[in-house]
Amino acid sequence: MIFFASDAVARLSYSHMTTDDGLRYVIVDGSFEADDDLNKFRKAVKSYRANAVTFDSPGGNIRKAIELGRLIRSLGMNTVAVRVQECASACSLAFLGGVVRIADAGSIGVHKASFNDTKGMRVEEAVAAVQTITADVISYMTDMGADPGLLKLSLQYDSDDMRYLSASEMKLYRVTTPDADEPAAAAEPQAPESAAVDLEIPVAKNGIVQHPKGTAPLMANATENTKTIADFASGSGLEIKASKGEWYEVSIGGYNGYMQQTWVWVREFDEGPFGKSYIQIKSEDNLEAAKSLVLTSALPLAVHLTTNGRFAVAVRATGNNDTQKSLYQMLRASNAIPKAAFVTYGNTYVREVCCGDLLSNK
Repeated sequence: MIFFASDAVARLSYSHMTTDDGLRYVIVDGSFEADDDLNKFRKAVKSYRANAVTFDSPGGNIRKAIELGRLIRSLGMNTVAVRVQECASACSLAFLGGVVRIADAGSIGVHKASFNDTKGMRVEEAVAAVQTITADVISYMTDMGADPGLLKLSLQYDSDDMRYLSASEMKLYRVTTPDADEPAAAAEPQAPESAAVDLEIPVAKNGIVQHPKGTAPLMANATENTKTIADFASGSGLEIKASKGEWYEVSIGGYNGYMQQTWVWVREFDEGPFGKSYIQIKSEDNLEAAKSLVLTSALPLAVHLTTNGRFAVAVRATGNNDTQKSLYQMLRASNAIPKAAFVTYGNTYVREVCCGDLLSNK
């Protein structure tokens, strides 16, 4: 794992590709330079509507690679490394930014640091610089869910050599993310003490139709086996008169009737803006079980209180429905989420109740 590359090949550039399945990638090509403008990467992601990143890079500036990795994570993107391309040295750190990380054996290269940026420094200054960057790398790897023990392996190979990781090594050091169906480790981390969680469910009074098919039916009674009064387009406002099990009694467009709670986004709830979608992987009947799932998962997850008092565990990354469907396909293809997972508007989500504070302590 190189800290500062001695020979820049070419500064970063970005292109894109789309698979036959419709998954959209940004390709990061070239060497990481300290003055690379990563706003260009952000613009490329937006322009290409990409949900994954792949690399063809020999390495470069470690701080810039970490900066890109953190940006990738903040955008909720996944990373892929393939054998026919290269992701070596500092590039391996950018790769760790992926929410889901998939890599061919031999596609990720690491080695001992090169300290060309310390030339001209006094000895004590150079030592301090090396210590600082090493601490930054360890902190970053921990934040990304990788094992900092990878640094020890890197130190066994000189900066003019390269050690390409096997599939088992990438799994061991958590360079790649595990399959969702793999059993959790026996020793589960314990959640730190935290402030009391607000589990109160506000009274639903006003809402907006939000249905994946674009329209939702207004039913004559609180059952699917009844007459449809009318269909209303997503985005239509309504008044909620009462909650009846999994249904709302509503007034909309001059009509009174019933809609399922899963069809209505509620203004009184504390979840995100209208139009946001989630990938739900499980529902638990108690908060502690949901927290445990978050703490033992390689994916960043969140727990949401739902209208029936249960706790929905969902991938922390959110987006519009099309983006989430593409992300879902990628996660399922890599077995990063279970078969029972699904994309949802989260209309029954009241508020997020966990686990930003826990993730920062993992």
